[in-house]
Amino acid sequence: MWRITTPILTAFLAASMAGAQDGDEDQKTKTREKALDEAALHISESVNVVGSESALETMPGSAYVIDGQALEAQRQGFDDIHRMVRQVPGVVVQEEEGYGLRPNIGMRGSGSERSAKITLMEDGVLIAPAPYTAPSAYYFPVTGRMESIEVRKGSSQIKFGPRTNGGALNLVSTSVPSRFRMNADVAFGTDSAMKGRINLGDSYENVGWLFETYQMRTNGFKDLDAPSPDAARTGFHVQDYLGKLRFNTSPTARIFQSLELKIGAGKEDSNETYLGLTDEDFDANPVRRYAASQPDNITWDHQQYQAQHYLALPSGLNVTTTFYRNNFARNWYKLQSVLGTNIAGIFEDPLEHARELAIAKGTDSDVDDLQVRANNRSYYSTGIQSFAGFALSTGSVRNDLEVGVRYHQDEEDRFQHQDGWQMVSGLMNRTSVGAPGSQTNRISDANALAVFAQDTIRFSRLSLVPGIRYEHINLTRTDYATSDPGRTDPTRIRENRVNAVVPGIGVVYDAADAVHVFGGIHKGFSPPGPGTTEFTQPEESINYELGVRTDRAGLASEVLFFYNDYSNLLGIDTLSGGGTGEGDQFNGGAAEALGLETSLTYDFGELTGSRLHFPLLVSYTLTEATFSTSFESDYEPWGSVDAGDELPYIARHQLYTRFAVQDERWSAGLDMNYGSAMRTIAGQGDLPAGNSTDSYFVVNLFTEISLTKDVRFFANLQNAGDNFYIVARRPAGVRPGLPRTVMAGIKLALGR
Repeated sequence: MWRITTPILTAFLAASMAGAQDGDEDQKTKTREKALDEAALHISESVNVVGSESALETMPGSAYVIDGQALEAQRQGFDDIHRMVRQVPGVVVQEEEGYGLRPNIGMRGSGSERSAKITLMEDGVLIAPAPYTAPSAYYFPVTGRMESIEVRKGSSQIKFGPRTNGGALNLVSTSVPSRFRMNADVAFGTDSAMKGRINLGDSYENVGWLFETYQMRTNGFKDLDAPSPDAARTGFHVQDYLGKLRFNTSPTARIFQSLELKIGAGKEDSNETYLGLTDEDFDANPVRRYAASQPDNITWDHQQYQAQHYLALPSGLNVTTTFYRNNFARNWYKLQSVLGTNIAGIFEDPLEHARELAIAKGTDSDVDDLQVRANNRSYYSTGIQSFAGFALSTGSVRNDLEVGVRYHQDEEDRFQHQDGWQMVSGLMNRTSVGAPGSQTNRISDANALAVFAQDTIRFSRLSLVPGIRYEHINLTRTDYATSDPGRTDPTRIRENRVNAVVPGIGVVYDAADAVHVFGGIHKGFSPPGPGTTEFTQPEESINYELGVRTDRAGLASEVLFFYNDYSNLLGIDTLSGGGTGEGDQFNGGAAEALGLETSLTYDFGELTGSRLHFPLLVSYTLTEATFSTSFESDYEPWGSVDAGDELPYIARHQLYTRFAVQDERWSAGLDMNYGSAMRTIAGQGDLPAGNSTDSYFVVNLFTEISLTKDVRFFANLQNAGDNFYIVARRPAGVRPGLPRTVMAGIKLALGR
């Protein structure tokens, strides 16, 4: 939202000049800090999905900001993005390995698998490995280093794409401080867990800088069947580094400019698997891992480069231009099949595949009976985007105009092989090595031009926000023979061209002081992937929402209804969904998702007048998502679909509550989240026991105490009741949520 129309810093030029005349260095510092904060607000409101909490009041749709204070309370554990976004109504999550390493997040019935159906960003820049070519988020930004998280649904369709059916999730990284600051925290916990984070930075007249690192490791909570400790390793190690350098003109400059350079790097080494358990084995020991998953391991490396230029002209025109490049390489080496049966197929009928299951549990096998695939893939995404805002007023009517353009390229390179293994006395032994590229050998790439225009028209108590987005996308998939690792001659080249016009309009009416009624109608769109057939259509919908938000006397609330009418829903064949992993997309026909989203926050300390605060947050989501047409599908979560079948992995009810008691020196509280059982295969009627997850009710406790002015102690107990519940049946067998876990440590904050 563009609400500041005067040239940046004009409001406080006089204060700056007075400070110079009086020689008041402190006043100069305050003027500079205010200038930088003003510039940061402009940039944030142009590239982020919300921009500032004050922007929520006039947002023509549902939006939510998890600010730094809320994140600090959540950051005491494993910094799981699933746990953090549960408080946002309308967001659907499906856990996988318990830590949120590869999140599954959806919005309003869009589907949650690998967060592939939402627009995922960091600092307003697309951050999925290849957002157009391969959006499944096998890379996800390290949430523990973020200073806020933004979620926008409904009205996100115009500015943020390419996937606009559900909404946009933007993670805002630590900003360059306006004066010297250092923050650090270190924690230790269950399963030899360790977490460390430090950031420090400073700003001067024309330059500012920030350095941050985040480290986390754990031995994991699974019990892996293995005859030796070396073969029974679980857990993960994540490392992340970030640096920012900002140059800016003088705060008193008539034309204000800033250039911020951002460089980040991260890597992960996780002994994670897709192999789950049978229901019987889960009941006996929910944290067991079968012996055949001993070699399973994923490693990845990620680098990000970003240069962001901001320009504020005296006319009131503001332009933010960002160049970005992201590189990502990963190799998930994991069990693919036993005796020729895909591991997902084993769990579809464990009795029929009793021999395969026995080998997976540790029974001796012949040479090469087990196949472990090196899912070796590399990605890049790069582009340049520019957003401009300009405000003008005519009488009592005010227009805040926004236009933007982005040119983007990305690529996925699959170069996969498969090794043979043998089970001997419960120990996995490699017996053959596959040739590089002998399983999958292909390159998929995309280039896309996106343009949008949006106008916020304000008069009296009414605001209208019409807008339109255009996407032109070229997709190419080049296949090579699995016997051609040098890629001398393609066996097939398939090209797709997609053009999409995405219009929408939102409205906000100020019904009373701090009471806003809002609504909107927007088109949703999601492009098909490269290599799809000419019969595969884009995913399209018409999305409606109507709600009211209030913020009076310390009570903030929002209630809204949404309805997404899909003319075509896309399915994706992925290993994480229990498929072959080829990534092919196919039509799912018409569907609809509708529901209710509510949230409420209040500090009961306002009633007592006490120095203590008693903040309460409650959010609830009701979602119904069903197919409107009948069809046959080889996609395991859908299967044979009849009209009226409910979509899988969408909880009907979700409830989150957080309550705390706090003053300046200490705080203590709890958060509780409930989710109803979900179908794992489309269907109607009662949930079948073998094709559903469990409902869950999880309580987390937290506390924080000041030891000195700069040092605080914190402790967190996740899943205090040590509840075991099935969170998923895909891709192969049932999987548990995180058991009871303790984390405690020290936070240090220093600065001028």
